[in-house]
Amino acid sequence: MRAAAGHEEPARPGAAGALLVVGDVATDVVARHAEPLTYGTDTAAEIRTLPGGAGANAACWAAHSGCADVRLLGRVGADGAEWHDTLLRNSGVRPTLIPDEEAPTATIVALVDAKAERTFLTDSGAALRLCPADWSAGLLDGVARLHLSGYLFFSEPSRELAGLALVDALERGVPVSVDPASAGFIAALGVDRFLRATAGAAVLLPNADEARLLTGLPDPGDAAAELSRHVPLAVVTLGAGGALVAESGAVTARVAPVPATAVDSTGAGDAFTGAFLAALLSGASPAAAASAGCRAGAHAVTVCGGRPPRNAGTRP
Repeated sequence: MRAAAGHEEPARPGAAGALLVVGDVATDVVARHAEPLTYGTDTAAEIRTLPGGAGANAACWAAHSGCADVRLLGRVGADGAEWHDTLLRNSGVRPTLIPDEEAPTATIVALVDAKAERTFLTDSGAALRLCPADWSAGLLDGVARLHLSGYLFFSEPSRELAGLALVDALERGVPVSVDPASAGFIAALGVDRFLRATAGAAVLLPNADEARLLTGLPDPGDAAAELSRHVPLAVVTLGAGGALVAESGAVTARVAPVPATAVDSTGAGDAFTGAFLAALLSGASPAAAASAGCRAGAHAVTVCGGRPPRNAGTRP
């Protein structure tokens, strides 16, 4: 399972090459509860154990969206490595998973209420123990785009690895995208530190809350425009409101939402990211890629968990 360890150019029709995702692989415990949580006693829920992780989910949705060569670098607990490796391969992803003998696979408890809104309890486990020793510039061979999960930036070892990967990608002319991942974790790290760590990325893919936090601007459109002064392309997801595309300091497209009956919003942003990057790799414009992302996000909220429904892989 283990292998040896700039700015965006306009997309070219028929552009070839792989998508490499570096990020978290997790085990999700998804608890859907129709009634509000009752503190100090029982609340009835439907509970499933599923594969997850923002990086892994995005990789699976990219493959599901037609990207023929999707690769993933992540770190998992040794006891769960085979299960995660098998499910990723079944989803069309080529994983390089680093088995960790000291820490368990990241585990996320997703509490999903009657409105399909999710709240996470996160034990990052092995995911944020990715370190420079796990990285090799050779992982970029044949890669046309590198995507970094924002969770990497919230621990020192994985932040250092992300920095090395970003520098190596820029030296090769490979555009880099970043999903900021968590407004709570960005606040703990500090906005300035996060923006410095991601300097040089070509694409930033925050949700509205993350965009507001990163800019201090309450309006998502203003925040998207401001972020596109930090990176060439900023795409802000608005959940059921669609998405905003901003370039060179201005919003250039407002993408309409796709109607869906939501049962679980876990992984909807990851689905958007995977489909968006797959579309860019196929030569789509940013606006068309964002439309593909909205379609995938709408699909994602209709199923439980963060992966495409085929081979989602409930754990025995």
